[in-house]
Amino acid sequence: MSMLDKLKSLLKGHEEQADKAVDKAGQTVDERTQGKYTGQIDAAEEQAKNQFRDQPPQ
Repeated sequence: MSMLDKLKSLLKGHEEQADKAVDKAGQTVDERTQGKYTGQIDAAEEQAKNQFRDQPPQ
């Protein structure tokens, strides 16, 4: 079982909290980069959220 699969199984049932954590992390990175990479950070946030929402652990 990969690390991502383990993380997905831990987050099962806590998707809303995971979304908030991803948003907070993205906001922190965006502040530290002074908004230079806002588009890339937003895209990475969405990818991370989709990873945890869509696919059940295998």
